Amino acid sequence: MTRAMATPSLRPASVAPLPPGLVERFAAIVGPAGIVADPAAMEPWLIESRGLYRGASPLVLRPASTAEVAEVVRLAHAHRVAIVPQGGNTGLVGGAVAQGQMILALGRMNRVRAVDPVDYTMTVDAGCILADLQVAAAAQDRLFPLSLGAEGSCQIGGNLSTNAGGTQVLRYGNTRELCLGLEVVLPDGRVWDGLRALRKNNTGYDLKHLFIGGEGTLGIITGAVLRLFPLPKERPAAFVALAGLDEALELLSRLRRATGDALSGFELIPRLAIDLARKHNPVAIDPLAARHDWYALVEAEAAEAGGGLGGVLEAALGTALEDGIVVDAAIAQSEQKRRAFWHLREALVLAQAPEGASIKNDVSVPVSRVPDFIRRATAAVLERCPEARPLPFGHVGDGNVHFNIQQPVGGDDAAFLARWDELTGAVNEVVAALGGSFSAEHGIGRLKVADLRTYKNPVELDMMRAIKRALDPDGLMNPGAML
Repeated sequence: MTRAMATPSLRPASVAPLPPGLVERFAAIVGPAGIVADPAAMEPWLIESRGLYRGASPLVLRPASTAEVAEVVRLAHAHRVAIVPQGGNTGLVGGAVAQGQMILALGRMNRVRAVDPVDYTMTVDAGCILADLQVAAAAQDRLFPLSLGAEGSCQIGGNLSTNAGGTQVLRYGNTRELCLGLEVVLPDGRVWDGLRALRKNNTGYDLKHLFIGGEGTLGIITGAVLRLFPLPKERPAAFVALAGLDEALELLSRLRRATGDALSGFELIPRLAIDLARKHNPVAIDPLAARHDWYALVEAEAAEAGGGLGGVLEAALGTALEDGIVVDAAIAQSEQKRRAFWHLREALVLAQAPEGASIKNDVSVPVSRVPDFIRRATAAVLERCPEARPLPFGHVGDGNVHFNIQQPVGGDDAAFLARWDELTGAVNEVVAALGGSFSAEHGIGRLKVADLRTYKNPVELDMMRAIKRALDPDGLMNPGAML
C-alpha cells in the first residue's frame, strides 16, 4: 500500500494580521478577560502537549458563554477568519494546534449547568475539566465514568470532539456512548440546541454524532448532556502475571463471564513498562515478587458494597491460576492498594519521556487479534530497527493497544524521530491487515491526516468531505485538521 508521509513537523506557521479593527470588535464581545493578544501571554495555547508541533496565532479569544461564542463565530465568518477551537490542549495528534488561525479557547465556560440524579444526567459547559465533572457527579452519588491520564486538565468539549476513550471503555463505552445531547455553534454562528436528555428520539439523523469525533471541523461544541451511572461502592482489583500473551484473552473472557460483565478495566502491561515506571517514579511499586513478561491490571465494579464481587473476582483468578492461565496475582485488599496498581499504570506513560524519544501508535484491532497484532507489529519494527524498544500496552479489553516504540538505549532523539513515518507505517500495515484502525482514541488531528487518506475507504472519505462542505463550505473551522 502506497502511504503518504505523516512525519510531524516542529516548524511554526506564519501569522497574517487580522483585518483592521477586527481585534477591537472581538474584544468588545468577550471583554478584557476574554482576549489574549500579547505573543508571550499566548504561549500556553501554542505549545502542543507532546512537543511535536509549535502553534502560531494572531489572537486567543476566551468567551464565557455560548452567546459570546456565537457572536465571535458570526463575526469571524463574515470576515472569513478561520478558527481553531481549543479545550485543555492535551490532545496527542495536533488537532488543537493553530497554524496561523485565531484560537477560540473554551476554558472560561466551566459551569455544571445541572445534575439530575433521577434522570442520571448532567448538563455541562464544554470547558469543564473532566476531573471536576467526576467530582460533581460523585457529589450526587453518581458516576461519570470517562477516565484518562489527562483528566485533571482536559476539558469535556475536547473529549467529545475527539471521542476520547480511556480506561473504562470496556464497560461504559467511549465518550460517544456517554453523551445524550449537544449544544453546538455552527460555522456561520447559528446555535444548534440539541441539549436533550432523551434515551429514545427516533426523529431523523442523530446530528450530535457529526460533532462527536469531529475535532472542531464542523462546529464548536459549547455544551453537553452526559450520561451518569450508579456510583460504585465496591471496586475489587488485581494485578496479575499472565502465563503468556494469548492467555490475556482467555482471562478476559473468564472474568467477564464470572463477574456478569461487571469488569470495568483490563489493562495489558509488558515487563519493560514496569521497569521504566519504577526507574523514573520512586512511588511506583512492583506488585509481584518475581519478574514476568506480561501482566494484566483488572478491575470490576458493583453499585453496592458487600455484594461479594471481590470474592467472585478472587475465585475466578484462583481457577485461572490452577488452569495455568495466570502464574501469580496480587489482590487489592484496600483502596490504597487499588490506587497503587493504577498509579503504576499511569506511571508507565510518564516514564517514557526520560528514556528519550518515543514514536507512539494508538491503534485498535478486534480483541481476538490483539496477541497476533503485538507479535507481528513487534517483528515488523525490530526488522527495521533492531535496537528499538517496542512498548505495547493499553486497554486490551476493547482492542486498543498503545504500540509505542522507545528509541534505542543511548540513541539520538532527532535521528530516531526521523524514522517516525517508517516505523509508524510498519505498525499501521499490520493494523490494516488485521482489520483494525490506525487511530483508536486519539483522533486524526494534523498528525494522522496522511494516514486517513491512505487507510480510509474512499467512499467514506467522500462522505466526510461532503458533510464538511455542507456545514463549513468556506473551510473556516479548524482548517488542516482531519481532512
